[in-house]
Amino acid sequence: MYKTIDIIIPVYNEEKTIKKVIERVESADFCSLKKRLILVDDCSTDSTAEILSKYNEHLVLTQERNIGKGAAISLGLAHASADIVVIQDADFEYNPSDYSRLLPLILCDKADVVYGSRLKERSQDSSFLFLSFLANKFLTFLTNTLFGSKLTDMETCYKAFKRECISDIKINAKRFDFEPEITAKILRKKLRLKEVPISYNPRAYKEGKKVKAKDAIEAIFTLFYYRFFN
Repeated sequence: MYKTIDIIIPVYNEEKTIKKVIERVESADFCSLKKRLILVDDCSTDSTAEILSKYNEHLVLTQERNIGKGAAISLGLAHASADIVVIQDADFEYNPSDYSRLLPLILCDKADVVYGSRLKERSQDSSFLFLSFLANKFLTFLTNTLFGSKLTDMETCYKAFKRECISDIKINAKRFDFEPEITAKILRKKLRLKEVPISYNPRAYKEGKKVKAKDAIEAIFTLFYYRFFN
């Protein structure tokens, strides 16, 4: 039934990692699905655009100005045409080999959406930066409280979707508010959302981590907005 998969990779100033990430994605096990990479350059100011221009075998999209991760993902989703869509960051925090854990639940029609949880197994707790861990736990708790869900990692990048189930979901997020917005809309739509454990290798801010404290505040606002006002 499911034959194709699109991997959306939003990229901003990742000249040090993007080539290796693409190599890892290209060599990953996608359960025999025919894959296509959708690389979205969010108007990088380093050599990222030059690097991406060499990948003619994939779909490379470019934002005219830097807007944010959410906008880059939305652009990728607008060009997605495969049966299944997944999201991949352009750094080494997530391992593409873990997609072989997410996809079987969709392929066996046990889920419409699958999240790769960094916190489903307690052994992963020590992988987080301390403040990131606390913020993630609180935002996930808030999500569960507002929407009656039982998630362990709402903020995870690794999300796999049946495209037919999310094609009518309009995303307004421009930055890191993509995660709470898409989660809120999935839960309100009552899609079958499952989680599977994945590995995690966090990077420090000096290594290029972009999420800030203000993004956690924006996530709180986003969750309340899509629960009560939209």
